Amino acid sequence: MEIISRSEKQTLDIGRKIAANLVKGDIICLWGQLGSGKTVLAKGISSGLGVSKEEVISPTFVLMRRYDARIPVYHFDLYRLSRPDDIINIGYEEFLFGDGVSIIEWADRLVHLLPQEFLKVELRVSGESKRIFKFTARGKRHKELLEKINADIGS
Repeated sequence: MEIISRSEKQTLDIGRKIAANLVKGDIICLWGQLGSGKTVLAKGISSGLGVSKEEVISPTFVLMRRYDARIPVYHFDLYRLSRPDDIINIGYEEFLFGDGVSIIEWADRLVHLLPQEFLKVELRVSGESKRIFKFTARGKRHKELLEKINADIGS
């Protein structure tokens, strides 16, 4: 499934619609170059779960931020991750498989540590303000999630 966003507001709205379908244990993995909209989408998802979008910032220097919401949000940013095994030291599995929703920016840096099941969103810049989001799912739960998202926002 692909979705086009033509503005930051649209990206936030897409994130909120994704959030409406999330349950504890869901993992959203974001791939994309700098400036492709990963953090804006994370803000939209978090906002849809009840976090103020102003509160959500890229956790680049701490690897992960936790936000209290109707479902806890664990927002990872792995941009500065030197090697995948470095994330083991923060106990990332406790968050990924815990009581909340995990959003992982730069998920491609996890390499062999990627979870078995997740919703993958590839973000691409296309022009000055246009972003293309390509959604794919791994695992039964996330395939069901993708079907719900597709029904809500369509392609």
